Amino acid sequence: MIHKLTMPIKENDIKSINIKDTVFLSGKIYTGRDAAHRRLIELLNACKELPFDIKNQAMYYTGPCPAKGDMPIGSCGPTTSYRMDAFTPQLLDAGLKVMIGKGNRNKEVVESMKQNNAIYLAATGGAGALLANCVVNSKVIAFDDLLSEAIRELEIVDMPLICAIDSRGNSLYR
Repeated sequence: MIHKLTMPIKENDIKSINIKDTVFLSGKIYTGRDAAHRRLIELLNACKELPFDIKNQAMYYTGPCPAKGDMPIGSCGPTTSYRMDAFTPQLLDAGLKVMIGKGNRNKEVVESMKQNNAIYLAATGGAGALLANCVVNSKVIAFDDLLSEAIRELEIVDMPLICAIDSRGNSLYR
């Protein structure tokens, strides 16, 4: 099945998505890799506000290349997601609903996804330049000292993704 979704995502949209479904995602999403995730967890543990409202939002695991010419961002392919697994359940508990990356997730993440009604979407590795064409705006919003791993707010239009793990825990990797 094909879904055209806009962020922030709605609970019913999440429940309607099954593994193998194609998702064309639009709206604002946030980037972050393991260093940024570690800092987000430190903020949560200190009861401090996150740099963006995480409720019903998406995190794209990418460290984009610098923009060239009039492009808003350079190549932005997915990072291997298991590097974020230690941080993910706490972010899901805080309201994160969509994760975008590549590769399998551990059992704790899948269980937390089921408890929090969240999905994991796979982006095609090696297609970073193609995915960058879906980005219409990009700005660093936190942790600029992390350079390419800083948290960015991306505005995307019809980013092509595949549901790799649905909110019921069904997985393409099993």
